[in-house]
Parts: sequence; structure tokens; C-alpha cells
Amino acid sequence: MAANEPIVLNRAQLVLAEKRTYLATMRTGIAILVLPMSVVSFLIAFSQRMHSLDLAGLLIPLLAICAGLAGLGIYLVVRSVMRLHHADKELKQIKQSSPDLAELID
Repeated sequence: MAANEPIVLNRAQLVLAEKRTYLATMRTGIAILVLPMSVVSFLIAFSQRMHSLDLAGLLIPLLAICAGLAGLGIYLVVRSVMRLHHADKELKQIKQSSPDLAELID
């Protein structure tokens, strides 16, 4: 084991910890993205019982909030996917620089 192997190992552990964080961010983004879909599907299911003109004062802000949540969910998912690709590239570089660690990371 070379003298710089502990540093490379620590770097690999850091990248793997970052990947776990990005996966958690993706999970949160998907959960935020599902919330507006369930609210809108609930509204569609009960739309025959409601008069849309009477509830327009409530529906417009609710749909605006749902659109904002959907945008936030999409942003979180896209951002985490991009960062996961970056972390995978870093892990690939670490594997190429240290063949001993390559078998441990896979």
C-alpha cells in the first residue's frame, strides 16, 4: 500500500457519501413531485361535486402552489442526477488512479 493510499481512500469515501446525499435529494424531489399530482388527481376525482366558479378563489392559489412544488421537485431531481453523474466520473478517476481500491469500490 502506497503512502498516499489513505488519502485516496478518504477521497473515495467522501465521494460515496456525496452520492448518498444526492440520492436522498432525489428521493425528496420525487416525494415533492408526487404531492401536487395526488392533490390534482383528488381535485379531478371530485370535480363533479364542486362548482369551479364558486371555488375559483381557492383553486387558483392551490394550483399555483402545486405548480411551484412540481417545479421544485423537478429541479431537485434534475440537480441530483447531474451531480450523481459528476460523482460517478470522480469515482472512475479514483479507480483509474488506484487499482488496489478499484476492486474495493465495485
